[in-house]
Amino acid sequence: MPFTLPVCAVRVARTTRTPLGLTLLATGGAVAGALAVGIRVGLSRQAALARRRIGKPLGETPPVADRVWRSGLGGEPVDLLMLGDSIAAGLGAQHRKETLGGRLAKALAGELDRPVRLMTGAVVGAESSDLAGQLAALPKDYRADVAVIIVGGNDVTHRVPVSVATAHLTDAVRRLREMGTAVVVGTCPDLGALRAVPQPLRSIGSRASQQLAEAQSEHARSAGADIVSLRRAVGPFFRIDPDGMFSLDRFHPSALGYRRTAEALLPVVRDAFRRADAEAAASDTPLPPGAPRPRREQPATAA
Repeated sequence: MPFTLPVCAVRVARTTRTPLGLTLLATGGAVAGALAVGIRVGLSRQAALARRRIGKPLGETPPVADRVWRSGLGGEPVDLLMLGDSIAAGLGAQHRKETLGGRLAKALAGELDRPVRLMTGAVVGAESSDLAGQLAALPKDYRADVAVIIVGGNDVTHRVPVSVATAHLTDAVRRLREMGTAVVVGTCPDLGALRAVPQPLRSIGSRASQQLAEAQSEHARSAGADIVSLRRAVGPFFRIDPDGMFSLDRFHPSALGYRRTAEALLPVVRDAFRRADAEAAASDTPLPPGAPRPRREQPATAA
């Protein structure tokens, strides 16, 4: 008798056979899933390594720089407000005159030939969502002439969505502008300059910080702020001379890093104040103390 395959067996075989394309797709999906898990594990290990390398050798308390700078100059002091994260707070500086706020206040006083009264609301470790709290913590009768906001690095490292971070920043800018305060935003620095962070995590951080900086620039400008791109203005210095530009923890700026950053911010801060001051002076009706100043129409952008 010739060998024959039962029809029922043939039918079962035909109905249960998996098409080659689906088999390859399933295999590819499994490989991709395993690869994604491997990448996440690898990046988590790199992040842990970066945290160990950076540590907290500086603590979390920057030098206190709040005071009237160049008090010997004549005229009413200009009120300068610093908001944001550890860069705005000055962590990494050894002395108050080396902090970003201290450097800006002293240099601005020289430019304006008037004393500058510094108020620091910035907090180490702050994200953009903390800006509202920093504003709420200010004295009720306080109104700055000009405010500098630097924030975003912690939003990137904590994976806060760009849309969420920029919404908080925009809200802070609008609130300050409604009070008559000129605002300068230093956009998120280039996290790709952090040598303590291994690759490829460093490259991922660089791209993420650039995306946030671009969004910050667009939205903060639309809310009435002047913009300084810290990535373009000082990023190259941090990449070329990391030993000189970073402090002991290789994460926060050194005295030199803050000097370069202040130099990039100064002309924009000066011009923002002068423009707002001139608009207030040109108003037909004198402004009472604490009253909002006229809103300027064309905020500037610096490299």
